[in-house]
Amino acid sequence: MNKKTFKYKSNRAKKTGLPPGSVVYTGDRNADEIILEVFSYNETFLEEKNKAKISDLQKYIDNQKTIEWINITGLHDTALIEQIGSMYNLHPLLLEDIVNPNQRPKVDEYENCLFIVTKVIFWDDNLQEIDSEQISFVIHKQGLISFQEKERSIFDYVRNRIRNYKGKVRKMGSDYLLYALLDNIVDNYFLVLEKIGDSMEFLEEELFTNPNEKTLKTIHQLKREMILLKKAVWPTRDLISNLYRTENELITNSTHLYIKDLYDHVIQINESTDIYRDMLTSNQEMYLSTLSNKMNLVMKVLTIISTVFIPLTFIVGVYGMNFKYMPELDWKYGYPLICLLMLIISVFMLFYFRRKKWL
Repeated sequence: MNKKTFKYKSNRAKKTGLPPGSVVYTGDRNADEIILEVFSYNETFLEEKNKAKISDLQKYIDNQKTIEWINITGLHDTALIEQIGSMYNLHPLLLEDIVNPNQRPKVDEYENCLFIVTKVIFWDDNLQEIDSEQISFVIHKQGLISFQEKERSIFDYVRNRIRNYKGKVRKMGSDYLLYALLDNIVDNYFLVLEKIGDSMEFLEEELFTNPNEKTLKTIHQLKREMILLKKAVWPTRDLISNLYRTENELITNSTHLYIKDLYDHVIQINESTDIYRDMLTSNQEMYLSTLSNKMNLVMKVLTIISTVFIPLTFIVGVYGMNFKYMPELDWKYGYPLICLLMLIISVFMLFYFRRKKWL
């Protein structure tokens, strides 16, 4: 993740000294070509183009009878992005934000459109970490334009609803389509939380059975992923709230109710994120406490062993001096008597420690 952050910083250096509204892509090139996908639909009509050309968009601009959803995958071709912006009369600052994939989720109102930036979160099962992608939406009178960095299947569910005439998406306007796409993104947050929750269950089981250095690394990794998730979810709450409170005519009253429900979901995700972060902090403290207890047990055993051997060492030291007139040195049974005495002292001390519950 840190490498990605440094790469963004390096790419952002391309914009140094340029005037506001300069369309410069500051992300990674994730596609060889930009893919234009078009859905033109109403209650009784559907036209779908998987790989449309820029010239195909012209016929949809003034069409008032259908809703147009144009999904653009790949942001590195800034000339094409500027051409689309010119066709739909999009503000240069809006285009600048689209090709900067390190934006904070937000809602901006322009004269002829609403601009929404959000983050979609994915869970990588192989790396056991979060992968994020910025998605931008422009809702205007003719429909909705969405911009993705990578070709993913995040919106397949909405596509199938449009194709199969399921739900209200074919009956309502582009604002409801925006809600459906945002709802899809928020639902994906829940899936990521479930994956993190599964990892935490395994982690807690490991903490109680056999905690080790790998356990601590897992805790730190999950805490880092939760920070990344929080950075995406927390501003999304403000985004949905602003979208709900807006009086822009592009968002109808009938859609406000659905956006309010979406806001409740985001609040729930924020609360779950805070709970998981607190649990990870508790797990870290539990690991350190377990490690400290293990160390205390080791020190306790070593201390008891040392204490038992102190009088034995004293006896051995006294009789190891070998002075000429030590009478015990000439006793026939001196050696076994000293060994017996040492054994009695050891047993007595162990019995005393056991009685004091130090063992």
